[in-house]
Amino acid sequence: MRLEDVKDIAVIGGGIMGHGIAQTYAMGGYRVSINDVSDTLLNNALGRIRANLETFAENDFISRDEVDNTLSRIIATTDLEKAVCDADFVTEAVVEDIEVKRKLFNQLDALCPSRTIIASNSSSLLISDFASGTKRQDRVVLTHWFNPPHIVPTVEVIKGHKTSGETVDLVYALLKKVRKMPVRISKEIPGYLVNRIQLAMIREVWYLWEQGIASPEDIDLAVKGSFGFRLSSIGPLLTFDLAGEDTVYAVAKQLLPVISDSHESPLALKKMVEAGELGMKTGKGVFDYSREEWDRIVKQRDKEFLQRLKTLYWSKEQS
Repeated sequence: MRLEDVKDIAVIGGGIMGHGIAQTYAMGGYRVSINDVSDTLLNNALGRIRANLETFAENDFISRDEVDNTLSRIIATTDLEKAVCDADFVTEAVVEDIEVKRKLFNQLDALCPSRTIIASNSSSLLISDFASGTKRQDRVVLTHWFNPPHIVPTVEVIKGHKTSGETVDLVYALLKKVRKMPVRISKEIPGYLVNRIQLAMIREVWYLWEQGIASPEDIDLAVKGSFGFRLSSIGPLLTFDLAGEDTVYAVAKQLLPVISDSHESPLALKKMVEAGELGMKTGKGVFDYSREEWDRIVKQRDKEFLQRLKTLYWSKEQS
């Protein structure tokens, strides 16, 4: 199958990630079927997509007409077979559970046309571990998106042991067409690239907080105003070059022996999960939130992200 043969896309799961993935493909001009287990979940997904599109329009990314045009390309259904029976490309965005994904991939393998490429939006699992029962292992692939998926440009593309080069090339081109920044991951490895880097940072962040080195507010402020500020424009390896490898080497020699090297999840994090303190989902996490604060934070986040996206990435496409 060639890129120009892709016309219909299905997204399985309309939650935090799925609705944004569906929106992205619909904004790219594709007909999109979004599937979930209840009409309530689907209505929530469509409501989120409309709200996202309104934010795009408010920030001059799309016109008001494009809001309705994009929505017109999205069909919502609780019928899995109906969602995928004509799909050229399918992305699942269900829970991060290997058995759930294995069962779903086997279902999709039976329901999808033989030409269909099936992708997973897993954050850490290996597609070779849960798609091994399909009869199309050359046409299964991981596409790891980042929250919020309709805004964050990078998508990791990870092949399984039997994924063909043609499949990877097509998916890479498809993501480019919908204005994403796909990154090829050359070897199948748990957590892929970004989450491994991110978890290394998170481990030290939790350690510093548990040790009382700084408040949560000051930790966030320090990261946002230092390497977080830089990394939007220059990656870590270019940062090293600009600083000088001798300097980086000296700092590494000094700090690596004393930073956290724990192989366990942070105890404070474990206690929060056991107490049901799950952040925005429950109104309490590291910080406390009301529903109104949630909406305000997300709206402000998306506005700032869109400004950054326009300045750093979309403007480069047009130059």
